[in-house]
Amino acid sequence: MPHDPDPPPAKKFKPGSVFFRLDKNKPVMLLTRKENATSPLDIQRKQLPIYQAKLQLLNQLRTLHSAILIGETGSGKTTQIPQYLYEAGIGRQGIIAITQPRRVAAISLAGRVAEEKRTQLGKLVGYTVRFEDVTSSETKLKFMTDGMLLREAMGDPLLLRYTVVVLDEAHERTVNTDVLFSVVKTAQRRRREFSKVPLKVIVMSATMDVDLFSEYFNKSPVLYLEGRQHPIQIYYTKQPQSDYLHAALVSIFQIHQEAPPSHDILVFMTGQEEIEALARTCRDIAKHLPDSCGPMVVFPLYASLPPVQQLRVFQPAPKGCRKVILSTNIAETSVTISRIKYVIDTGMVKAKRFNPGSGLEVLAVQRVSKAQAWQRAGRAGREDSGSCYRLYTEEEFDNLVPMTVPEIQRCNLAGVMLQLTALGIPDVMNFDFMSKPPPEAVHSAVEHLELLGAVEMKEDQVHLTALGKKMARFPLEPKYAKTILLSTNYFCSEEILSIVSLLSVDNVLYNPPARREEVLAARKKFISSEGDHMTLLNIYRAFKKVSGNKEWCRENFVNSRSMGLVKEVQAQLKDICLKLNLKLESCGGDTASIRRCLAHGMFINTAELQLDGTYLALDTHQPVAIHPSSVLFQAKPAYVVFNELLHTSRYYMRDLCLVDADWLLDAAPEYFGCKLRTTKS
Repeated sequence: MPHDPDPPPAKKFKPGSVFFRLDKNKPVMLLTRKENATSPLDIQRKQLPIYQAKLQLLNQLRTLHSAILIGETGSGKTTQIPQYLYEAGIGRQGIIAITQPRRVAAISLAGRVAEEKRTQLGKLVGYTVRFEDVTSSETKLKFMTDGMLLREAMGDPLLLRYTVVVLDEAHERTVNTDVLFSVVKTAQRRRREFSKVPLKVIVMSATMDVDLFSEYFNKSPVLYLEGRQHPIQIYYTKQPQSDYLHAALVSIFQIHQEAPPSHDILVFMTGQEEIEALARTCRDIAKHLPDSCGPMVVFPLYASLPPVQQLRVFQPAPKGCRKVILSTNIAETSVTISRIKYVIDTGMVKAKRFNPGSGLEVLAVQRVSKAQAWQRAGRAGREDSGSCYRLYTEEEFDNLVPMTVPEIQRCNLAGVMLQLTALGIPDVMNFDFMSKPPPEAVHSAVEHLELLGAVEMKEDQVHLTALGKKMARFPLEPKYAKTILLSTNYFCSEEILSIVSLLSVDNVLYNPPARREEVLAARKKFISSEGDHMTLLNIYRAFKKVSGNKEWCRENFVNSRSMGLVKEVQAQLKDICLKLNLKLESCGGDTASIRRCLAHGMFINTAELQLDGTYLALDTHQPVAIHPSSVLFQAKPAYVVFNELLHTSRYYMRDLCLVDADWLLDAAPEYFGCKLRTTKS
């Protein structure tokens, strides 16, 4: 492939441009496409690099119990391997499961494979994701999120419905994926011991630590699939970028002014708020560009976006119009969005980090790993040759960590330990993780669950309590599950379900910096001096009163999409409550009952006002501050419970609720006996 000294957009750099240079070493042409995207599906399938290795692959997979398959992004492994197995009669006596870390990938892949098999989605090919099951008794190829297969394992630890489990995008190393590795490995072993139908396990990714995976799956052979479908050129900035958002904006419009309108752009960003803000800016700028630039349509893509909105990114833009997709790392893997020619990689990702020593779980923006960077670049070469613009220098790329640190080693394990105990794992303290979390993180999680009353220790073994069994039924953090279960004691279950649903969805409100005064004026009528939870509840009640009117949402800076998802989550949580025979009641205007319930369920996240006017997190003795976005920012309440900590220049508490010391003592007398200043002599 020829290498130009500069990328095409460099010809007409505008003031404030982001300068790139081409990396001359990385991109190589491995396979050339012979037909265009309008070819019949069977011809397209035969053009995929994986097709050349079909017979050798099947010969290997037929004889192996477990295999690790490495194939470049765009090689066709995710859509073709399940079909090859089924067509060759491998695993036909049961179901072939293909797991994905993300729901949008599971849904879109199932749709593509159903199309290739010329079958209606939900028949031969189907999918199961949280809150949605599109399968039938005919389904033999089942795409699903790893969390859904884990839920199935609670009722069927041997996974007897399945003959093959394909664990795709294994490099992502989400908590669910890592737990699933062990669950599947155990099911495979126990089925052999009980002389059941064998379970075949295939672990796939474009990038992973193959030695680690092979060793974990009993020294499984590693199969390498060479070749990608289309070449990708990689460009780096000449200088480090101090503001990656500005750099992304400039890059979008450089490309928009130069490239044909049929070439779409995918931009990787860190979170919903950032994406929605940049989407509005792009739309505003596009309106004022000369007609020669052509129109632009901008789509956001992030995990908390309602499924219908997520799937809009797969729809082609109107003729002569460019599609720009602003996405979190949700689009990194297994998702083919047609017409993507350019990828802009900010090099940043938002991730949670948990410090078991301090007990703090912090959400922070950080650099991607090299593996993530290559996954992102791969989105540009799915249907044709493409370009990836990295908003960082080649030197910065060289200094990135090779692989993403597994989530299991950087998160609060309380929810994981609760689920493992619910799965009936005999010794959760020594669970067979591929990458073991720090022992102190495991102990901290079990102590957390003991404090909540979810588990108890008997002879060094962790056992679920009756309360813990109910908590495990909710797909929520343990503190939220307990708060819901306690709400019946305070006759406020309707309000608590609303609050937990609101907290489970990202950014139900938006706060454009340029309209700060308007936002403050609009919010004034909803603000509660008792904290953010009560304020959110007031807004949600008003939203329901106007039946989600979009004009009302615009006037009050409420994200109507997110509010729609809140209603969906609430309906699902209500369904679980009814199955548990919980009485659903409303306390009306009795906000003290709601706050008392929150104090009893979330007491571990408590902060106390100190004599010098600062706050201290009582569980960890970490100095913390009230986030400027909180309605309590200017107040100085003696005690608050909070949802999470955000780390920027300091540790900020987000989503706070005013509580009384007496309620905290009542919730956990031994725990708070020596912690609260009001109890000290």
